[in-house]
Amino acid sequence: MRNTSDELFQGAAPYYARHRPGYPPEFFSELRRRFALDGSQHILDLGCGTGQIAIPLAPDVATVFAVDPDPDMLLEGKNSAGDTTNIEWLRGDSDHLDSLNLPPLDMVIMAKSFHWTDRPALLAELDTRIRPQGPVVVVTAALHDAAAVPPWDDIVRPLREKYLGPRRRTGTGSTYQRFQRSEETHFDILSASPFREVDVLQSQWSIERNVDEIVGLQFSFSYSNPAQFGSEERCAAFAAELRAELLSRYPTGTVTEPLTIETLIATRPGDHSAV
Repeated sequence: MRNTSDELFQGAAPYYARHRPGYPPEFFSELRRRFALDGSQHILDLGCGTGQIAIPLAPDVATVFAVDPDPDMLLEGKNSAGDTTNIEWLRGDSDHLDSLNLPPLDMVIMAKSFHWTDRPALLAELDTRIRPQGPVVVVTAALHDAAAVPPWDDIVRPLREKYLGPRRRTGTGSTYQRFQRSEETHFDILSASPFREVDVLQSQWSIERNVDEIVGLQFSFSYSNPAQFGSEERCAAFAAELRAELLSRYPTGTVTEPLTIETLIATRPGDHSAV
C-alpha cells in the first residue's frame, strides 16, 4: 500500500461501509480463544477499510490501531464505531509504519489487504514489531480457489465490461503493478517468512441481499468504484441497468449470497501458544 493506494477506492468508502459483509462471529471467537485476548493487547489492523475487523475486535483488546491510506475509509470507520474509544484511526500504509509511532504489537491482521503490500518486506518488518508469540493473521476471499462466486456474477461481469472495458483497472503505478504481478500465494509467502508456521482455516456462511444492496456493493470494489466510471451519469446508468437485470432474474428483489473466507494464522517457529 504505497501513497498512490489512497486512490484505489476513490469514492468507494460509503458503499464499502454499507455493503461489505464483514466477518462471521466464529472468526473473532477463534482469535480470542487462540491468543487469550483479555483486554490487554495492542492490535494492528493494517488496511482496515471502514472497520469490519477493528470495530468487532475492539472490546477484546486494549487498543486497535486501524490503519488505512484512504481518509474517507477512516472517516466512515470512525462514524461506524460510535462510542468505541479504544480504536486509533490512522492514515498510513505498509511502507511507512515508522511514521505511526506504534508500540510493540501483540497481533497484526490484514483482511483482504495483504495483496496490496510488498509481502516479504512487510513480514520482515513485522518480525521486529510483533511481540514473541504474536501472530500475523491474513484473511483472503477472492484470491483462492475455494472463494464463493456470487450468484449474480454472470449478470454483473458483462455489464461491468460494457461500461469499464474487459480488463479490470485497479489503481495505478507501483501499487497496481505489485498486485498484478503477484504469483506466489499468501501461504507460500508466509511459509518463507519469520512467521512460517501457518494454520489455514476456512469459514463459509451466507447473507441475504436485496437488489439495491447488490448494486451498491459493486461501487465498493477497487475495480468498479465510482471514480472508475468517470462521471455520476455513467455511474447512475450502470446502476439502473444492473438493477433492471437483477430484478428480471430475482423478481422478489432478494437473493442469498454465499460467502467464503480463508484465514491464515501465521506464527514463528517454536511458538506453541496458538493452539
